Amino acid sequence: MNDKIRSVRCPTCGKAVEWKPESRWRPFCSARCRQIDLGAWASEGYRVPASPPDAALDDIDYQAPGTGEIRRC
Repeated sequence: MNDKIRSVRCPTCGKAVEWKPESRWRPFCSARCRQIDLGAWASEGYRVPASPPDAALDDIDYQAPGTGEIRRC
């Protein structure tokens, strides 16, 4: 088995962090860096890219389940 410990960079400050169970805040180097990252998500500093919807919800012809055509095989 490979005994080499993997090292990653803290996403907040860039400090090297050993990737092992004892590294309590991984992938962050500390609770402070973890909180800074959480704060960025909470204040919408980070965003997941998304495309705009194809149609407005008012334009969609919606039928409740069980009210449409019945398919018979």
